[in-house]
Amino acid sequence: MGLPLIQGTLDLIILGTIRSGPVHGYAIATTIDDRSDGRLQVEDAALYQALHRLERQGLIEAEWGASENNRRARFYSLTPKGRRRLAEQTTYWRNYARALDAVLEGA
Repeated sequence: MGLPLIQGTLDLIILGTIRSGPVHGYAIATTIDDRSDGRLQVEDAALYQALHRLERQGLIEAEWGASENNRRARFYSLTPKGRRRLAEQTTYWRNYARALDAVLEGA
């Protein structure tokens, strides 16, 4: 069974998933599922809403191409602004997780 996403983490998860190069939406969802061993699952509607939001914010850009099975798909990649946001948010969440862990260890 999957874990519910913590509010505000979907954008970071998407940015981290596409940091290595252009990828289409289905591959983003599959990568998230694979890397989290099935613990994080993103609903299609939420994924595409987030992709459109990130594109409007200038954090990602998209262009049409052919998928692995030769179907037309939009491929998403990070912009320089998106790379900066990914670095900032990764630092924030790692610090947050360490602080949370420290509190829980003391409990």
